[in-house]
Amino acid sequence: MRPITESDVRSSFVNCSKGEAKRLGVPHDLDEQPWDDLDFLGWRDPGAPGRGYLVTERDGGLVGIALRAAPGTSRAFTARSMCSLCLTTHTSGGVALMSARRTGEAGRQGNTVGAYMCTDLACSLYTRGKKQPAVAGDLDETLSVEEKIARTQVNLAAFVDKVIKG
Repeated sequence: MRPITESDVRSSFVNCSKGEAKRLGVPHDLDEQPWDDLDFLGWRDPGAPGRGYLVTERDGGLVGIALRAAPGTSRAFTARSMCSLCLTTHTSGGVALMSARRTGEAGRQGNTVGAYMCTDLACSLYTRGKKQPAVAGDLDETLSVEEKIARTQVNLAAFVDKVIKG
């Protein structure tokens, strides 16, 4: 992903109002992000723990999506859960059900799309082995890192499509 600015982030959101995008908490460390290792910029809002955001490149532009974590899905539990974007397995609340309001008329009617995602939205770093789940025991895969990246990108694009195209 190419480096982006706070202005880029705020103007990219497709499923919230301009006022909401203006008020959301953008990471203060944009200059320090590992841009070459990111398929999307993802973060949770420290001021509103139930909210998360992701911004990705698409068709030469940026698409930002506001997310909400379903209540109770990030609490500690012993069963493994898998992120639907990067397929990283986690325990102890490392995966949360995130929902995104759809764009257009569907969104105005309250329709949402949900997906299980890494709670910290660091899918790109898990995919590349730059970050490890809190509890070891990830499934052994025979895919190369490049194949895992391609899979994550396909899954991300499918999620974005569901939000945008309804």
